[in-house]
Amino acid sequence: MTKEDVENIVDVEKPYGAIVQFGGQTAIKLTKALSDMGVRILGTAEVDMDRAEDRKEFDEALNNCGILRPKGSTIFTVEEAKQVANRLGYPVLVRPSYVLGGQGMAIAYDDTEIEEYINEINTVAQEHPILVDKYILGKEVEVDAICDGEDILIPGIMEHLERAGVHSGDSISVYPTQNVEKIHEDKIIEYTSKIAKELNIIGILNIQFIISNGEVYIIEVNPRSSRTVPYISKVTNLPMIEIATRVILGEKLRNLGYGTGLYRKSEYICVKMPVFSFEKIKNADTSLGPEMKSTGEVLGVSTKFENAVLKAFIGSGVNIKTNGNILITVRDKDKEEMLPLARKFKNKGFNIYATKGTASFLEGHGISTIVVEKIWEGKDSIIDLIQSGRINFVINTPTKGKHANRDGFKIRRMAVECKIPCFTSLDTVNALYQAIEDDVTEKDLTPVDITKI
Repeated sequence: MTKEDVENIVDVEKPYGAIVQFGGQTAIKLTKALSDMGVRILGTAEVDMDRAEDRKEFDEALNNCGILRPKGSTIFTVEEAKQVANRLGYPVLVRPSYVLGGQGMAIAYDDTEIEEYINEINTVAQEHPILVDKYILGKEVEVDAICDGEDILIPGIMEHLERAGVHSGDSISVYPTQNVEKIHEDKIIEYTSKIAKELNIIGILNIQFIISNGEVYIIEVNPRSSRTVPYISKVTNLPMIEIATRVILGEKLRNLGYGTGLYRKSEYICVKMPVFSFEKIKNADTSLGPEMKSTGEVLGVSTKFENAVLKAFIGSGVNIKTNGNILITVRDKDKEEMLPLARKFKNKGFNIYATKGTASFLEGHGISTIVVEKIWEGKDSIIDLIQSGRINFVINTPTKGKHANRDGFKIRRMAVECKIPCFTSLDTVNALYQAIEDDVTEKDLTPVDITKI
């Protein structure tokens, strides 16, 4: 979609107005062009959409509401980025403004990576500054809401199983939340209402939060619908787009029969899981990060969390095994966290293969491990092991950077090409274990009619 495409349609249709909230970031970026053509923007005004996207104005809006956000700054050059990153302290999140699908977003761990990522972003001319934020590790939570200027409707709060740093479109998302304290849910509802009114939202908005060390931070407010709207509409039986459209055209939530705040919690647990197409994209790295890589999603619904997760894994094409062989190769900082997971899989009856460093760590903690040679080190190397079909799952947490010549990159690509599930987040692995812990298999699962949730 370009300005010229839209202008041709406007010339023919001569519309009363345009709703840009349902077209993702592409439609939001066309808002100014539409205004310049004389098209009325229905719902949230263009100036308020800009306040959500412009760093200085967004910070001011959050300050007015007393809401925390990760510290950061705007920059245009590599040198400015380095200065900000060193002032904030690594790691930092680097991203363009008005970003679509997390394109160009990355977590930088040092000056070299800052230089690499900024230069990569600047291969495309930037109309707006680049953002550099302190990266906060914590639980990510997301809401879609509708505001009519007075009241606000929050159909539900969604919890991401992967910690902050994985794009929301690539995260496993759970509704209702399973591990969020009520004090934090109440704060999320309060912040959603405050920022929606501060930004004069009329219609729909999406907000992403991080809960870290007992504090709730807002990391992003999108004055538009998000990819989770169909998901949350299905699992709450609330037609969000219809409600939002009525609000955009001037109706009030209270007159439509909806109270303010959190709508309700379903008796069912619903797990949204991303689907990827890595095997169809040559040399694509399968590791997950701030830039979205999924090409679809599936939904698992059950009264039990474990069964909902299992349904979601099966729906996404993961071949679930309750025993077999696992290959583990993780970076040093993940070894302690990986230890209890490795022990659970071992006790479950899995054989564990690992490279020397990981194997030595596991053996040192009483977990028997089969050592496998690194790539191209000789016979029975990782590549041989994967290609032989003996491995059921690969667990590989990437080292910083995303270079195709790294062993980790090659391991992940080989797993994809051999159709072996490869997990790059320990949070996802934990969800996998929960799915197989009770030995429930596909034949034990029962379907749920989502029209009757």
